[in-house]
Amino acid sequence: MISISNLTKCFKSGCLANDSISLSVAEGEIYCLLGPNGSGKSTLVNQLIGLLKPTAGCITVNQIDVVKQPHLARQLSAFQPQSQVPINGLTMCEAVELSGRIRGLSKIDARQRTEALIKRLNLEQWKTTRGEQLSGGLRRLTAFCMTCVADQKVVILDEPTNDVDPERRRLLWSEIHRMANKGTTVVVVTHNILEAEQATDRLAVLYQGKLLWEGSPAELQLKNEANLVFELTLPPGVCLRSQFNVDSFAQLGRKKLFLISINDVNLYMNRVMDLKSKGLVDMFSINPWSVEQGYLEIIAQYKETLAEANNEKTS
Repeated sequence: MISISNLTKCFKSGCLANDSISLSVAEGEIYCLLGPNGSGKSTLVNQLIGLLKPTAGCITVNQIDVVKQPHLARQLSAFQPQSQVPINGLTMCEAVELSGRIRGLSKIDARQRTEALIKRLNLEQWKTTRGEQLSGGLRRLTAFCMTCVADQKVVILDEPTNDVDPERRRLLWSEIHRMANKGTTVVVVTHNILEAEQATDRLAVLYQGKLLWEGSPAELQLKNEANLVFELTLPPGVCLRSQFNVDSFAQLGRKKLFLISINDVNLYMNRVMDLKSKGLVDMFSINPWSVEQGYLEIIAQYKETLAEANNEKTS
């Protein structure tokens, strides 16, 4: 459905926002773009929907060349931007119906689809509320409904769950899966790695304009399946540098995270229970290697490679 080959975007300022990115997304697939701010996700999406022209490379959506025929590609796609859509003066129902009409639905179909979508997302109590009176989360859900009310071949969602409460976040993801099951290709841009892990088919890790990794959440977890993550929460002022013969690979406030072998679980359990009895550990947990840790490791390894390359240049 979506094919991107050697996509490069260099702005006049010299900023290389996308650097020879190649990927493909199948029909009915939920595909996630992960990466920190400034990694090139939004630039990639803007080229995908024909708002930006690539410096090099090609993009096709349903075999339509987006660069040569952006108007045709846009007819196949619906896009929910990260920023709030302007719906002041319209009720939730009116905004969603209007979006459906613009996308070619009849008046009756637009109304019926709007009512059904609002009901599935449990938004009925706000359907006659004007946009300026809606909370940020409800405005985002309205924008989601506006994006999805008409059947599109491709739906692109930029941070769709920002400001959305847990109940409706779950309903929103159910709606995304419902669309995918009907054959819609869904591309999601998010910083929420847990959602990407639980709800997407494949994900891509972008950093500084480069595609560093692509695969399923399970494949990212399996990159370190022989190890477990040992997490300690220490009392204020306590340092345990000499208690463990492993390096702390992450520290978040009073939390320390270690990577340990499955074969050493009993050893570390006995040691930490002894420390806990002495008041040197508040809490601890042992967990499998997660998608988030895999994501952070990929970026850390790339940074390390860059640093080594820079050192070689200066030496």
